[in-house]
Amino acid sequence: MAIYLTKESKVLVQGMTGGEGMKHTRRMLAAGTDVVGGVNPRKAGRTVEFDERTVPVFGSVADGARATGADVTVVFVPPAFAKAAVLEAADAGIGLAVVITEGIPVHDSVTFTSYARARGTRVIGPNCPGLITPGQSDAGIIPADIARPGRIGLVSKSGTLTYQLMHELRDIGFSTCVGIGGDPVVGTGHIDCLAAFEQDPDTELVVLIGEIGGDAEERAAAYIREHVSKPVVGYIAGFTAPEGRTMGHAGAIVSGSTGTAQAKKEALEAAGVRVGSTPTGTARLVLELLEARGRS
Repeated sequence: MAIYLTKESKVLVQGMTGGEGMKHTRRMLAAGTDVVGGVNPRKAGRTVEFDERTVPVFGSVADGARATGADVTVVFVPPAFAKAAVLEAADAGIGLAVVITEGIPVHDSVTFTSYARARGTRVIGPNCPGLITPGQSDAGIIPADIARPGRIGLVSKSGTLTYQLMHELRDIGFSTCVGIGGDPVVGTGHIDCLAAFEQDPDTELVVLIGEIGGDAEERAAAYIREHVSKPVVGYIAGFTAPEGRTMGHAGAIVSGSTGTAQAKKEALEAAGVRVGSTPTGTARLVLELLEARGRS
């Protein structure tokens, strides 16, 4: 089992014929992703060769969805065109839009996440590495060779820390890893993923990675307390961030004691979440919990 993305997912790539789109489409195909088409209005009707796979290019998401049955799109377009790309995907009835693009204006993100939500399209991102269900499908830029299928669910604001925890826990493996992005506005948050992992019978434990700024982790802690029966292990990036300094992601803005790593750690621990002090320490907590449950 998995959340959001499975081997049955049929994927379009908006911006596939660009440099980044080409590189990561090849990687997704190598990971087993069923990439059924690219989208570029100026190159409609052409095909692109990727090793042993020929992928058609469509003039619109709607054309691609009609021809292939695609239900997922991965967005590799420049920031100025990202809003239009997501609106187009939502209008075409795509169920999942994975927005890799960084540098999108916040106003645009507010517009397209709201629009997509109203039309039943889940947005992952923007400014995210995407998501991967190891052994089944990889939508985005997460390396497919750093983890195997398993029973840990991972939701993370940080792309780099997503990769590190996947590597640290590679021998246990993951159901699905979701990089939700670190911008102030994202389409899918910690709580969405926690709810989905709670319902997934093959996810035994959840790793939640947050960072300084905002109150997403505090809200996740409140949700865990009331709704999550599975063990959760957390890590908060930014304990060493200088006071008053904006660090890393655009969403990592701290004001006074609000949004600090310590405040988030305390909120999570009050909800029964064990919080690691380092990524390696966090992985160790996961192993300890699994061993205590007799399942490592």
